This record gives sequence, C-alpha cells and structure tokens, in this order.
Amino acid sequence: MPVGRLTAAAIGFCLVAVSAAAGLAPTAAPAAVPTAAPAAATPALAGVSVRPGVIHVGRAQAGLLSTADCEKLYQVACYGPAQIRRAYGLPALYAKGVTGHGATIVIVDSYGSPTIRNDLRVFDRAYGLPAPPEFRIIQPAGRVPAYDPASSDMVGWAGETTLDVEWAHAVAPGANILLVQTPVSETEGVHGFPQIVAAEEYVLKHHLGDVISQSFSATEETFSSASEIRALRGAYELADRDHVTVLAASGDSGASDLGLDETTYYAFRVTSWPDSDPLVTAVGGTQLHFTARGTPAAPTVWNDTYSTATNEFTDGDPGPNPLASGGGMSLFFTRPAYQDSVRDVVGGSRGVPDISMSAACDGSVITYATYGGAPAGWSPECGTSEATPLFAGIVALADQVAGHSLGLINPALYQLAAEGKPGIVGVTSGDNTVSFTQDGREQTVAGFSARPGYNLATGLGTVNAPYFVPELARLARH
Repeated sequence: MPVGRLTAAAIGFCLVAVSAAAGLAPTAAPAAVPTAAPAAATPALAGVSVRPGVIHVGRAQAGLLSTADCEKLYQVACYGPAQIRRAYGLPALYAKGVTGHGATIVIVDSYGSPTIRNDLRVFDRAYGLPAPPEFRIIQPAGRVPAYDPASSDMVGWAGETTLDVEWAHAVAPGANILLVQTPVSETEGVHGFPQIVAAEEYVLKHHLGDVISQSFSATEETFSSASEIRALRGAYELADRDHVTVLAASGDSGASDLGLDETTYYAFRVTSWPDSDPLVTAVGGTQLHFTARGTPAAPTVWNDTYSTATNEFTDGDPGPNPLASGGGMSLFFTRPAYQDSVRDVVGGSRGVPDISMSAACDGSVITYATYGGAPAGWSPECGTSEATPLFAGIVALADQVAGHSLGLINPALYQLAAEGKPGIVGVTSGDNTVSFTQDGREQTVAGFSARPGYNLATGLGTVNAPYFVPELARLARH
C-alpha cells in the first residue's frame, strides 16, 4: 500500500520481490511451479524486502472504544472481542472448555513491539480475558536492535504485532502464544525476509508451535521467475512434513495489488504469494453485519473501496482507494488436487483465498498499544492482517479438539464444503472490484463476485465455529 495511506488500520504486510522489471507492464508468464516441486538450493534474496502495512496517525483514544464511539469519531464501525466471538458462535465452544488449551499459535513479526506484554495485559483486563497460559518471545534469527520510535518500519511492525497477538488471543484465550521477532538487516541489500524464513524454520525444526500466522505477501508479477518463489518455499515444505498449519493473508487490494514501487497498483487482475502457495491456507476478508439487536447477520465480501467515510478514515481522502479482500488465480501454481471440486472457478490454476474472516475497515477490531512513535491508547485496525490471526485462533481451537496439530488443512476445508457441512458458511454477496486514480485517471480492476460455493473473493466462505471446529478436527490429518 502507499506509505502513509493508513490511519490506525492494519492492512497487511507488503513483501516486495525486486526483479529486473522497472514498470507495471505485464511480462510473459513464468512456467508454472508444480504443486509438489522440490525446493531449490539457497535462494538469492538480495532484492527481497518486507514492510508492515500498519500506520497510526492520530487515531488512538485514551479510553476504551465502543462501536458507537467509532461511528461518532471515525464514521466506521468497530468491534471488541464479545462481538467478534458472537459473530462466529465462539461462546458455545468456550462453554464446553474449548479455548485452544494445549495448542501454540506462532506469530512471526520483524522487530515485534517493545510494549506488547503490557499492552496485552491491559487489553485482557479491559475485556475480561484471561492471560494466555504461556506467552513467549524469541529471537531465533538474531538479536533485534533497540526499538527506535523514529523508524517507520519499527512503528509499523509494532502495530502489526499488537494486532496479531491481541486478536489471536481473543479468539483462542487458552492457547499459548509464541511471538517470533526477527531482526531486519540491510547487509548486502537483504532486508527482512531471510530472517523470517530462518525464524520459521527454527520454530518448525524445534517443534515449537501448531499454527503459524503470517500477514505478508508479494504480488506474483513482481517475481522475475518461478524459480524465485520455488527457492523460498522451504519453510512451507517443512511445515507440511511436520503437520504444522501455515496461514497467510490474501491481501487488501481486491483483484489488484501493489507494484514494485509500493505505491502504484496493477491495472489488471493479479494475486500474491505466499497465500497462493498450495501448502498455505489463504485467508481473505469479509464484512460483518449485525441486526439492531446485535444478532449476527449474513456477512458480505469485504470491500470498502467505494465508501467515502471509510476512505476518509484510512486514506484521508474520499477515494476510491483499493480496500478489499484479495483474491484471484495464481500465475505460478497449478490447481492443487484439493481444488479439483472447484475447477469450474479456478480452471487449471491455484485459486485464493481458501477461507475468510472479518477484515472490513468499516467493522474494524480494537487494539491497545503504547509503543513509541504512535499515539498510545485504543485504536481500530482492519484488513486481512486481522482476518489471519482470527483464523489462527480458530485453528488452535480445532487443534485442542483433535489433540494434535492439524497440518495442511486445505484438503479438509474443501471436503467439508463439498459435503455441505454446516461449519462452512457461504458468502454470496459482494465482490472485490477496486478502483484508484493512476496516470491521471481513475482506473478500475474488475474483481470476482460472491456466489454460492467457492468464489475468488472469499474462497469457500467463512465459519460457524461450533460446527466448524469439530468438523475440521475430525477431518484434518494427524
């Protein structure tokens, strides 16, 4: 996303793979990577950078925010844990003792946040949540440098860390949290991603977690060849072998996404990696809706692109700006076997997302943070960076029910949908079409419409947790 565009909204990370291409014109499609392709040798990562997408500019409040407060202050809705839990039917699971106990959610963030332990304690006290049984912070890829509140990178990653930790915990309050902080070294031009790969491989080799939540992505067109992606897949192949679930956000620019300059959008349909990887579960975004009495209503595709109030909140202008669930068909990966049942939608390509959770900016979640460089207090955040830790919490609940980690859950997701199980709820309204002003004119990238069954805006849909959690626990492999 453009630097500085967001005001107290977490819209995912942007992983930019800098290739030789200088502009946004499409190049010849690289050869498809077979879904079972072996990993290449050590990747050449000198041009890969990772940036967080959360920027806070004066949107924090000293007091706890209610939905009414957000609607008055920002003209967007916002929700606390009770509302999110109600939307997915989670109280019924908690009443049976299903809280994620025994499972560990792994959250990987560059730098982390220097105040996350205390911020989580304040968040928990305010909402009446128990502390996680265990909250560990490790730095397996090297010591993280001292926090610098003048560094926009560190401030951004601190915001993402806050969102990830607080909301994975809000969904699975009985799960352990392992926050894996990575240093960002600019040695020889390398910036961030090698450390994330190393950190994830450390976690996997030492069997430290059950589900990994990641909120970073790269537009596939920014890679110069299929081999570049193949060389980066080692952690996902290791996770698959060790039966650890890996999640990734599907992005926040609808059917488009950012180019190499991180400010310019592609004017045609694109998608991103690692969410497009067949060994990863891609998490898209929905918008929640509630009746006047607070009862959950049918969710729709998250798309705030054409909402003037939401654009004013996130971008400071009336828009339109891309603010929608990422989705589309992979340029690199062929259709995995588990998507054979939706071949009429994806054709011969890997389609994303697989599943979706709350992500709308008009329907943000509330976080609490006090790290330097941003206003301290309570603020609304949104995007598939929200949806991904929410779903990580759901997976942790299923891990507890199964009594073990579930590994790659995608085959089970598509089987549940094909069998019409009630745990998966279709999203049948909305689309991820986006518009933006570029080259002096407004441009539109036509997206994908929701429909019964699988679609390229929300995947299979969203979840009804009291049904979904035991269904997933029964089907996912040991």
